Amino acid sequence: MKKILVALLVLILLAVAGVGGAFWYAQKAVTTPHASADATPKEFIVKKGASARSLGQQLQAQGFLDDARVWRFHLWRRGSLNVKAGRFMLSPTSSVEQLATALEGPPLPEDVPFAMIEGWRLRDTDQVLAAQGLIKPGEYIAAASRSELFKAPFPLPTRGLEGYLYPETYGIVVEGFKVEAFIQRQLETFRARFYDAHKAEIDKSGRSLHDIVVMASMLEREEPMPSQRPLVAGILWKRVDKGFALGVDATSRYELAEWNDRKEFLKRLRDKSDPWNSRTRVGLPPGPIGAPTVDSLLAALRPTKSDFLYYLHDAQRILRPSRNAQEHEALRAKYNVY
Repeated sequence: MKKILVALLVLILLAVAGVGGAFWYAQKAVTTPHASADATPKEFIVKKGASARSLGQQLQAQGFLDDARVWRFHLWRRGSLNVKAGRFMLSPTSSVEQLATALEGPPLPEDVPFAMIEGWRLRDTDQVLAAQGLIKPGEYIAAASRSELFKAPFPLPTRGLEGYLYPETYGIVVEGFKVEAFIQRQLETFRARFYDAHKAEIDKSGRSLHDIVVMASMLEREEPMPSQRPLVAGILWKRVDKGFALGVDATSRYELAEWNDRKEFLKRLRDKSDPWNSRTRVGLPPGPIGAPTVDSLLAALRPTKSDFLYYLHDAQRILRPSRNAQEHEALRAKYNVY
């Protein structure tokens, strides 16, 4: 009987030791940083109505921890966890304890969409940002005119960043909006959408990046069909190389307060001293006339060769190219385009 009691006591002690060991292991796992090859913070979303306990599986699935049971153990030890719905930036190398602390903090501010339309000029973006109360009027133009404030792996034009601020919908945080940070994001988007993937091709093209951007900005306004832009680019580059005036009327609209102000536009067309008047001035205009999309940038980089030297658009905006001045004039008369 005595031997049985001794054996039972030994089993009880072993069980207690096992529980104690498991408890020690779990507690150590809570405070040990998570082993991750990538320490870059990542966004973690807590959905509305999600319980603290349910987040363990989500954290494990997204690579923030290895075992959701350690998360549940930590919650049991804490007693509660006050988590709000929203977006959080978490480090994949955080310990479970650090993850819980971060998730009890305030979520990231909600961003709102800001749609920058293709072809917009700096003044157009400035106007909309000001109308939304994000900046004071002129603040965006002033910042974008100081190229030295920004970084890029390509030369930035000294006269300003027109054409290099990529047009797309950006998520922005209204509170604490910084115009310089927003412009840097736009530059980085230009790099990601176009420059990085095509740097070698740009270098071999025989054209500078800036000239390609200038051409692309005209294509964005000149040709509504992206599929036709390479053909128009081929015609315009040919005119540049031959020393012909481009005749891109959009350039004469560039400095207008309102793009569609026809009265002021016609006045500009008659001004032969205007450096933006591409009916009378040969070569490219002084700079980009707006923000081109990647379709226009690629068209400027990869123009289609053809026999055409002129083009126009009919009333339905259909492209009508021609090989010489006689054909061009015939098309003008046919479609009543003057």
